[in-house]
Amino acid sequence: MEKTWNNKAWFLVLPVLVLVAFSAVIPLMTVVNYSVQDTFGNNQFFWAGTEWFEELLGSSRFWQAMGRNLVFSAIILAIEVPLGILIALNMPKKGWGVPVCLVLMALPLLIPWNVVGTIWQVFGRSDIGLFGYYLNKLGFNYNYVQDPLDAWFTVIIMDVWHWTSLVVLLCYAGLVSIPDAFYQAAKIDGASRWAVFRYIQLPKMQRVLLIAVLLRFMDSFMIYTEPFVVTGGGPGNSTTFLSIDLVKMALGQFDLGPAAAMSLVYFLIILLLSWVFYTVMTNYDAER
Repeated sequence: MEKTWNNKAWFLVLPVLVLVAFSAVIPLMTVVNYSVQDTFGNNQFFWAGTEWFEELLGSSRFWQAMGRNLVFSAIILAIEVPLGILIALNMPKKGWGVPVCLVLMALPLLIPWNVVGTIWQVFGRSDIGLFGYYLNKLGFNYNYVQDPLDAWFTVIIMDVWHWTSLVVLLCYAGLVSIPDAFYQAAKIDGASRWAVFRYIQLPKMQRVLLIAVLLRFMDSFMIYTEPFVVTGGGPGNSTTFLSIDLVKMALGQFDLGPAAAMSLVYFLIILLLSWVFYTVMTNYDAER
């Protein structure tokens, strides 16, 4: 007997599609419109074609900002993913320590981004901040306002403090889903601690690690609020990432055409790199 499909359920999706159209598609089309036009004020626009895209891709300012973004994201992933796995492995699986650890891990994630930036802006100051004060006491001559390396160190430490908990919680969710029978079999076989991690725990965490890597990469590549509050993109342009440069171009210089072109290229880069991450990691998972 042939099955009949009731497509009326699609009408339930219409409100979501309308909401997405207003919140994403229509603004995107507006940005596309600005990216191919120029204006001299008075709401008068002139066709510019691909002029802004050619100017952007030939600009050293754009490539330098993107290089900073790539370096920052690589450092963040190299620190937060292993650190998150390590913390998750050492968290208790039973008892009263479980809710305590989960709450402590969730606390940094509840703090708004601008508040995180403000906290570390004060915390890193050498005159009133504990972090900056004690680093100087130890003889490091720390000053994130004047030294580019100190500014990078502060932004990285701030992001690690804020977002490592996300990796921890995802990895912990993967670990607690492993049946006890796997550990019992490994104990009978005399497997070492490393063997248990390599052949039992890590494979079970692969899917949540994929989610963690994708989320952390996209968020770190789009970072704006925290470094803008702490360093303002300085000293000089040392922490001026693409997002900060884009805001400066759009709101500071009011160059709507170049800013629109840059936002589209920025969006496509994030989309492409996320797709590459997803494809590589899913293919690796399938081969196993």
